[in-house]
Amino acid sequence: MTTGVRRRMGVDERRQQLIGVALDLFSRRSPDDVSIDEIASAAGISRPLVYHYFPGKLSLYEAALKRASEELAGRFVEPQEGPLGARLLRVMRRFFDFVEEHGPGFSALMRGGPAVGSTATNALIDSVRQAAYVQILSHLRVENPPARLELVVRSWISLAESTALIWLDGRRIPRAELEVQLVHDFAALAAVSAAYDEEMGALLRHMLKDEPADGPFNDLVARLISLASQDRP
Repeated sequence: MTTGVRRRMGVDERRQQLIGVALDLFSRRSPDDVSIDEIASAAGISRPLVYHYFPGKLSLYEAALKRASEELAGRFVEPQEGPLGARLLRVMRRFFDFVEEHGPGFSALMRGGPAVGSTATNALIDSVRQAAYVQILSHLRVENPPARLELVVRSWISLAESTALIWLDGRRIPRAELEVQLVHDFAALAAVSAAYDEEMGALLRHMLKDEPADGPFNDLVARLISLASQDRP
């Protein structure tokens, strides 16, 4: 008969465990409502041992948000195969998967909680936004974006953030509809910019030329045509 013995964790392994435990708790409740005692209990260790690995809740909170920001940035990674509209839709689905899995933590990351210094929080947010920006440009096959394209992509990333935050507050619009709508929003922003700039016009034509009839970009066109034709004599 063997007796179970709790394995002693190394320093880095224990730190990673505590970060994971904290992130799980922060994903279910506001980080400000989670205590060190709760984190210690969930990790199966004592409160003083938590402080052995992290000076305080702030440092553990920042480490958890850092992991969350890295995971969120990874949700924008997508193989550059197939129509752009379908690729963006897959990205939005993974993005909302993260938002749904980490609601309070996502809000804390994007809004910045009082427990986290603004400099550290802003750096994490900027890293996610920059990772998303680079990924979108890679799908457009553009290395040196003109000013209007940069405006379109960065505006769309901000729109996705704000849409997700509003959705979390009541979830009054079906998530699947918002995922498609955000893909439509990208096309709409690009189309408005193309109306003012031929370089953007060429890029928009390139975006649309390989889109299937049942893709999200052509779905938007069909919806707009239907809307414009309503109530006409």
